[in-house]
Amino acid sequence: MRVVVTGGAGFIGSELTKQLLCNGAEVTVLDNFSSGKEEHLADLSARIVRGDICDRKKVAECMKDQEIVYHLAALPFIPDSYVNPEEFFRVNVEGSINLMWEAIQSGSVRRLVYVSSSEVYGTAQRIPMNEDHPTQPHSTYAVSKLAADRTIFTLHKEHGFPMVILRLFNTYGPNITQPYIIPEIAIQLLEGSGRLALGNVDSSRDFTFVEDAARAIILSSLSNEAIGEVINVGSGRDIRIGDLANRLAGIIGTRFILEKDPSRFRPYDVNRLVCDNSKAMRLLEWKPEVELDVGLRQTVDWIRQHRITFKSPFKGCHAWYRRLAP
Repeated sequence: MRVVVTGGAGFIGSELTKQLLCNGAEVTVLDNFSSGKEEHLADLSARIVRGDICDRKKVAECMKDQEIVYHLAALPFIPDSYVNPEEFFRVNVEGSINLMWEAIQSGSVRRLVYVSSSEVYGTAQRIPMNEDHPTQPHSTYAVSKLAADRTIFTLHKEHGFPMVILRLFNTYGPNITQPYIIPEIAIQLLEGSGRLALGNVDSSRDFTFVEDAARAIILSSLSNEAIGEVINVGSGRDIRIGDLANRLAGIIGTRFILEKDPSRFRPYDVNRLVCDNSKAMRLLEWKPEVELDVGLRQTVDWIRQHRITFKSPFKGCHAWYRRLAP
């Protein structure tokens, strides 16, 4: 099968590319490497096209003779969206429209899988959160993902083009490219200062290991029952951030004194996310296989082995993020 993975050099995209290749697919990766890394693809036999999803000519070139499009390319880091809202809408919304429209026009593509986000729901109004949960995004990033999510769904309805929307809850694991909460905690603990600076430790999130997330994405492209559907992908269990820090400290073998850092509190933050994954189980025959402690150990081992740097495509970002950026 000939497939395109946008954002295939990124965190989830590179794992998806690896799994697709292992299953015999011919993979074209479209990535502008704003956050994705070339080394993630170094040992993989994918065709790599350096380009932007907002470049319609480049997108059309990548679509030629392809059968499935997995669309993961996006500006992904919420604090960046606070200071660059226009760019988030340009990439996440206009770029997604380009992808969907070129897929419709291609004549060869027969399905597009759009990887959306649980952030579109905002904080949980009921537990667990199914696909009918109200959408009340709490960040410009989340609004841009929801706008793309709904536009792709509408184009599907208007043109009868097969697509699937997956709303992934928090994903973690090796090759992570942004200073999300798990690498942020792990890096601080591994520095050995004995202090851990965090924001809202009472919020909770539902974490899925990257291998499980990528497997769900592939299954969504193979299930005819998934066409036209919005499907949540998550573990079905949440963990409080303070408890997550204790888990990671236990794995690393250290202790810490918690310092609440006011600069790390996000404005209008999501307090709780818990996935109802029953639809994924029913339509995709998918369920998470990697337990949290197992996944955390693999993630910590990877962080230990690699000198992690996080880069931002933007000059202006929040101070706490700039501290981590090269």
